[in-house]
Amino acid sequence: MKIDELIRKSAEIRLRVLETALRAGKKDELENFCGHGCMLAGHPDPNIPGVEVVSGSLGHGLGIGAGMALGLKVHSKDSFVYVLLGDGECQEGSVWEAAMFSSHHRLNNLVVIVDRNRLGATDFTEIFLSLEPFSLRWQAFGWEVVNVNGHTIEQLIDVLSRSKQRSSTQPLVIIADTTKGKGVSFMEGSPLWYHRMPKGEEIQAALKGLNKFNSQETN
Repeated sequence: MKIDELIRKSAEIRLRVLETALRAGKKDELENFCGHGCMLAGHPDPNIPGVEVVSGSLGHGLGIGAGMALGLKVHSKDSFVYVLLGDGECQEGSVWEAAMFSSHHRLNNLVVIVDRNRLGATDFTEIFLSLEPFSLRWQAFGWEVVNVNGHTIEQLIDVLSRSKQRSSTQPLVIIADTTKGKGVSFMEGSPLWYHRMPKGEEIQAALKGLNKFNSQETN
């Protein structure tokens, strides 16, 4: 059976993992989030059912994905490997080592999606370590590059649906330009909200903004 692999290396996706845990009946774990003995720590790890590797340190996801993609090639499998990266994570040297490895081995069954929101944990990516010219860096490492609006799902679906029909021997990177906190006016593009949680009226304002944004996107 053909099975594609998805590696979500951006550790901040842990909130999605928590939602999955809730749906799986782990409400008691959610109530003790990051507490002593809780399986749900700040970074997901293999103690959580369905999580195969530790999410920190950052920068290892692409290396894991490249290894998987090479293994599929060796065993003549036609499955694909998809790796989701944060742009701040792309300041790690291990990402570029894996990028070089992937193009060298012509891993055209490897697709990377980079969330290019230009924000790290404490500041803008271009302030503490510039990534630009970002597309040209990937091209220089031997990758095919496609830029999309990360908030336009149709663009992402179109590129992903065509990724398996490519004749190129290069791995593919999709740079998805996004705005962190999109739809919530007081959160958009602000490093403040990397760790901070909304409280009180902020929660209602955020939900109102998200509902408005979602309704605009679906109309």
